[in-house]
Amino acid sequence: MFLTISTTGTPERPATDLGFLLHKHPEKAQTFSTSHGTAHVFYPEASLERCTAALLLEVDPVALVRRGKGKGRGGAPDAALAQYVNDRPYAASSLLSVAMTTVFKSALNGVCRAMPERVQESLPLRIEVPALPARGGVELVHKLFGPLGWRSVEAVAVPLDEKFPEWGDSRYVRLVLEGELRLADALRQLYVLLPVLDDAKHYWVAPDEVDKLLRAGEGWLAEHPEQRLITSRYLSRRWGLTRQAMERLELVRLAESDDLEVESVDNAVDETTDTEEKPVPLAEQRRAAILEALRAAGASRVLDLGCGQGQLVQALLKDVRFTEIVGVDVSMRALTIASRRLKLDRMGERQAGRVTLRQGALTYTDKQLKGYDAAVLSEVIEHLDLPRLPALEYAVFGSARPQTVLVTTPNVEYNVRWETLPAGHVRHGDHRFEWTREEFRDWARQVAERHGYGVAFVPVGPDDPEVGPPTQMAVFTMSVANESADEKTDEMTKEAKAA
Repeated sequence: MFLTISTTGTPERPATDLGFLLHKHPEKAQTFSTSHGTAHVFYPEASLERCTAALLLEVDPVALVRRGKGKGRGGAPDAALAQYVNDRPYAASSLLSVAMTTVFKSALNGVCRAMPERVQESLPLRIEVPALPARGGVELVHKLFGPLGWRSVEAVAVPLDEKFPEWGDSRYVRLVLEGELRLADALRQLYVLLPVLDDAKHYWVAPDEVDKLLRAGEGWLAEHPEQRLITSRYLSRRWGLTRQAMERLELVRLAESDDLEVESVDNAVDETTDTEEKPVPLAEQRRAAILEALRAAGASRVLDLGCGQGQLVQALLKDVRFTEIVGVDVSMRALTIASRRLKLDRMGERQAGRVTLRQGALTYTDKQLKGYDAAVLSEVIEHLDLPRLPALEYAVFGSARPQTVLVTTPNVEYNVRWETLPAGHVRHGDHRFEWTREEFRDWARQVAERHGYGVAFVPVGPDDPEVGPPTQMAVFTMSVANESADEKTDEMTKEAKAA
């Protein structure tokens, strides 16, 4: 991964001043450790007339994979060959941007104690990047760099193989920028636009990336015609962060147009008064959806299978229509916490008679779970290894056979909307899998068909038009024919016991 910065000079303004501005001496070859590899800075030429600084980044793709990918079950395929054999050691990307912040930090910030006056001056610059991935091709390169004051923007597509021109061009270009700009401005543009052209970041995009983008884009991004594309790609298309950045950029644009400070424009809200409506937590929305489905089914005797710490049991107890509630969990520690939450030791006799907490494994049949109106499996199935799902399926649908079964599970497609969830990670370290909407519906329909249930699907949480809701819920209802057969079987069993 390679980048060169060249300038020309005169005896009064020698080109070697570039060494002062970059804080790197032209007579030394220096090495720096970065989070993704080793960076080298050296000067192929350094004279009064012309000076060139080179940044070479050596990336270890094996170490990059070991540090950077999801560790949760169901995460990205770490062992895939493409993770180890790729263009990362050669093509300029966000890794080079990160290296620039390490090696040229002072220059990016426009700081030079030795020559403070030179920092504010425009320099005749020539910047070359031999291999730059460009999703959008040569045309996009010109759209991004063209409005930024460069006299010349040269982007030449690199062919896939020069010996076979019929194969066409690769997604890489050779970039040469020439013009008179402040060095800090040129470096900031590269810092933002290298990952934008690559359309990928090789580290987790956290909320502080908005501040980094605005700092690096100061003076040019607010008025850039491709502002939306730049912002979206730089923030890895995280719509919440992108919206936040766009709103702040609009404030900057308005302030600059009126020659005002941003703070004086952004004064519509009194920070001492909280007027924003706080969003309802997803867990609360999930419990509300479950309660609504249970009421619609007319259930009064309910099993909470995998009850955990008893949040749903507590919500069920508040509604008198649920006359018997049984919480089942394999963890005694979770049941102990649930008991404390419900204050069972201080609960009145009548209220205590409505609730039972039991230890049990959901992959084993239990005769005591038969005869209930409804069973709830809320955020449970994803904690089981896939080979154990058939055992749970039979224990619930084949043995216990409640009239209604509610199953909720995460929708993995929605994970891209969680701004704090690293790419490739599942939502919880114990999740063995997370299903797409299609995968969940295929499983649910097969279960329903095997055991004589009908099934309907209900979105839980905001239903995104592209990726669906954060939680998906299946409502299984036993068919009338199977319900009658089960009742007849129960009557025959009672008669046999009586005889």
